[in-house]
Amino acid sequence: MQKLIKGATILTMGNGEPFIGDILIDKDRITEIKTTITAEVDEVINGEGMAAMPGLINAHQHTPMSLLRGFSDDLKLMDWLDKKMLPAESRMTPEDIYWGAKLAMAEMIKSGTTAFADMYIHMNEIALAAEEVGMRASLTRGLVFLENDGGRRMSEAIDLIHRWSGKAEGRITTMLGPHSPYMVPPQSFKEVISLAEQESIAIHTHLAETKEEVIKIREKYYQTPTEYLYHLGLFEKAHVLLAHSVHLNRRDIGYLKGMRGGVSHNPVSNLKLGCGIAPITDMVEQGITVGLGTDGAGSATTLDMFEEIKAATWLQKLDYGDPTKLHAIDALRMATVGSAGLLNIGHEVGTLEIGKKADIILIDLRKPHLQPIHNIHSLLSYCANGSDVDTTIVNGKVLMQGRQLLTIDEDELLKQVSTRSKRIVDGI
Repeated sequence: MQKLIKGATILTMGNGEPFIGDILIDKDRITEIKTTITAEVDEVINGEGMAAMPGLINAHQHTPMSLLRGFSDDLKLMDWLDKKMLPAESRMTPEDIYWGAKLAMAEMIKSGTTAFADMYIHMNEIALAAEEVGMRASLTRGLVFLENDGGRRMSEAIDLIHRWSGKAEGRITTMLGPHSPYMVPPQSFKEVISLAEQESIAIHTHLAETKEEVIKIREKYYQTPTEYLYHLGLFEKAHVLLAHSVHLNRRDIGYLKGMRGGVSHNPVSNLKLGCGIAPITDMVEQGITVGLGTDGAGSATTLDMFEEIKAATWLQKLDYGDPTKLHAIDALRMATVGSAGLLNIGHEVGTLEIGKKADIILIDLRKPHLQPIHNIHSLLSYCANGSDVDTTIVNGKVLMQGRQLLTIDEDELLKQVSTRSKRIVDGI
């Protein structure tokens, strides 16, 4: 199948200025981008009045938490986790996980996200949902080693890697997921790092999300959480996706310099849980790759990546008292190029280039809050919302057009979600 997007304002997110032009898609890849393309194709997509850009990439997610949206707001992180999240998650069945993941995917598609990194349990169900829906996903079985489970979690993590890496037309990749420094003791973390090095598998973990975590690790190991991971050899031996990284000092940032992978900045969740503002400007200045993620809907509530773009740039301006920090175009690049690098798929997606996968979104600019257009990067960073996305394409397949989901039965999805979410939280 060949598709031709006609007359859109194209933001490649690579080099070059935005321009009005056409994009030719052959099967799953972009084959031509220029001002005018004349070709016999199977489908023409009208891009007039639209901005065409790479799909947004959510670098840190817990998709089934969408079932717990709004269930545990206005709590401190540990109260949120211990009193609400963990009891509710213990009631989730594999079928609940499947439908919760699909709900998150529907929201992501409708707000312009084409790929995401996920860490949770029952990952086979999440993989099945991603395969059916058509999204690109980096999947990780979360690993906690605070109690002896007979190796079950690690076995499930390895099974996920063997079963799903490269599947779903290549849309699914996998990582190993030691949860965090405070939930994985040194020897267990070393074993995960060793396996990652042997199998050339990336690692997805949480780092320094709260002040409490920093205190806990310092009391136990006399180190910051970042020092803890550095001395275990994590940054030297594996491609790493670090979620949050809020409480890092300058020395910590120095430990990350030169690492493969980088940091997923999740500003909305960090704001909502009162965790703090990650020093991402300092990280970028040290050459560390920074992407954007939402975290799960249980904390962030929304999975709209345009909200993360706004929050990311505004927080840096506020934190430094300097409106020149983190320009609009740089925030957009974090949500595309940066996140692609974290998921280790930057060679395939993140920019609109000939030969790359056709993961493209069209944003309808014909709205009062998106007019007039003086600077389109500023417009998309500071004014656009997920609901402005008209069309979402992944791997050359149209998943949404005219705001209508094409791979998800939305009515059945909402029916399933309503019933299952009530059963899960009843009495907690």
